[in-house]
Amino acid sequence: MTIIIDPQGSGIAGNMLIGAFVDLGANADKLKEIMEKSAKDFGGVKVTFEKINKHGIESTFCHVEMLEHNHSIRYSEFIEKINDLDLDEKVKETSIKVFERIAKAESKVHGKSLETIHFHEVGAGDAVADVIGSIYAYYSLSLNKQKVIGLPIAVGGGTINTDHGILAIPVPAVLEILKGVKIIGGPVDSELATPTGSAIYMEICDEIREFIPQIKPKKAGYGAGKKDFDHPNVLRIIESDDVCESDEIDVIETNIDHLTGEEIGYLFDKLLDKGASDVSVTPIIMKKNRQGSLLKVVCRNENRDELVNAIFSETGSLGIRIIPNIHRGIAKREFEKKTVEINGKDYEVTYKIGYINGEVISKRPEYEDLKRIAEDSGLALRKVKELIK
Repeated sequence: MTIIIDPQGSGIAGNMLIGAFVDLGANADKLKEIMEKSAKDFGGVKVTFEKINKHGIESTFCHVEMLEHNHSIRYSEFIEKINDLDLDEKVKETSIKVFERIAKAESKVHGKSLETIHFHEVGAGDAVADVIGSIYAYYSLSLNKQKVIGLPIAVGGGTINTDHGILAIPVPAVLEILKGVKIIGGPVDSELATPTGSAIYMEICDEIREFIPQIKPKKAGYGAGKKDFDHPNVLRIIESDDVCESDEIDVIETNIDHLTGEEIGYLFDKLLDKGASDVSVTPIIMKKNRQGSLLKVVCRNENRDELVNAIFSETGSLGIRIIPNIHRGIAKREFEKKTVEINGKDYEVTYKIGYINGEVISKRPEYEDLKRIAEDSGLALRKVKELIK
């Protein structure tokens, strides 16, 4: 399954993520309990959920009301209190990583160390509830076992009044948190991306893409924002079945008729060392009935020039064909380690598993592991392969 977090239309905030997670099936009553209990030592909050229509889009609104304002706390003390919470360890660990992202951004912007910085936003009860509620919902839906893809974030525009005065949108902390990620200004004169929402997004997304990849949508959840605009102020999260993914590759080709088998073997290994995704050599008949070989190299664009230079250098070829930006379908791949017993000795073997639409289409042991076991055990390679299938 693939999860798409889509903040292109109206940005992202912690309560919007929680609302979308509840729309996808997270337990609202349990989230209310967890959020209120976690925020108790940080000023306290009252949490309510309601279905709300935002400009024609039915969505879930998570309202987090602060019970105490102007709550400030030093970062080290803050983390100690989070560690003392009665929560699942993985929820606490991931939540702390989110808070650390915000803390590092705030400390860099204000020119202070983590040890000396005080939080106003991060230390407030609503931010604690937003982060822990989002991460708890993320794990409760088992999204940590899925691939999570984020799309570009709409950050809004204009200015906002903060504890540090009037700041341009996006505020400096948001820019720091979202370094290296594509953002979109507007579409309104208002803040759309909060530091809390941005940090959660950066922590749980496995990959950031410009567009939705090829998917089969199953369900969409919508988390409502507090403000009303002339467009639906919602965050969308899409749950989908996996399909055959695709990416772009380059193919490099040249004909060879003057290298020995040993020289071709040397070139083969060198190209793989320099980043080739795949190398193949096929016997061919060339002009004037000369026997030769077709060298074909598959690579990513960033490795192409170095590989072309290596082929020129090693072969003395006068011409190399380059076929750029070819789309290829790729199955989802995972690697799994298992321990197998052969002749009374345990060996660790890595299996490459391929999936299409969630179904296993192949499961093969890695050659290097087979080779290592064969050399250590004295068995033939084919026998080792039979024993560990």
